[in-house]
Amino acid sequence: MSDPIRLGIFGWPVAHSKSPQMHEAAARALGVDLRYERFGVAPPGLQESVRQQHEAAIDGYNLTVPHKEAIMTLVDEVTPAAQAIGAVNTVVRTDGRYVGHNTDAPGLVRSLEEAGVRLAEARVVVLGAGGAARAAVVGLSRAGAADVTVLSRRPEQSEALCNSLAKQIDCNLEAAPLSEASWYFETATLLVQATSATLESNAGAADFAAALPIDALPAEAAVLDMVYEPLKTSVLARAEQRGLAIVDGLGMLLHQGAIAFEMWTGFEPPLDVMRSALKG
Repeated sequence: MSDPIRLGIFGWPVAHSKSPQMHEAAARALGVDLRYERFGVAPPGLQESVRQQHEAAIDGYNLTVPHKEAIMTLVDEVTPAAQAIGAVNTVVRTDGRYVGHNTDAPGLVRSLEEAGVRLAEARVVVLGAGGAARAAVVGLSRAGAADVTVLSRRPEQSEALCNSLAKQIDCNLEAAPLSEASWYFETATLLVQATSATLESNAGAADFAAALPIDALPAEAAVLDMVYEPLKTSVLARAEQRGLAIVDGLGMLLHQGAIAFEMWTGFEPPLDVMRSALKG
């Protein structure tokens, strides 16, 4: 009898992660022996914890905040796609070597496609300039977006993001301060909320949403919030009141996980089972 596939997720904190139930439910549905653990590790302890798991021949793992960048120097190889984004969220043991991937960008694209959002020639506004925003910019540009504008409260951050990605992006890429949002919202076909401002734990979530010029968005625009707790964020609630198409962050979580599951196991992931596990 073969050993179970052993997986996990490194984060700080990580107790809230829904990845274990999603992946273990998928494995049960397929009859695959799989164990998925949470590794709550503060940044100073990441290197040693990863080393221990590599020595124990863990089959693969995910990374969540704040480890997606730090892990890049702790694995044997990082794929070009993950290097472009500047973050790794999935590591796969391949021929005894640990290879870092990024499934966030394709997961984001798949969630939007599943929701019927047109990405070809899209005019996108991305809120935020962190790792989630980088994944959105790379994923959407590769999916055919015509224009991507990155807005942040600190303009130097969005400018740094755009400068670092300029040579890898085919579409028109621009950085601007969040204070100029109205100008860019007026022509957007897709708004992507890629900050932590709408998290359930953020006391200022309602104020953040109220300050956005949602009314300036065209009637055909869609709005995605990458946050999934709460499922309907303050930004999505405002967009829904406007009658705009909304996409919650659960789809991205599902699809990035499904891509990783197939990498680890070689099996086509049962999306309905994984989706039910995330909602449970």
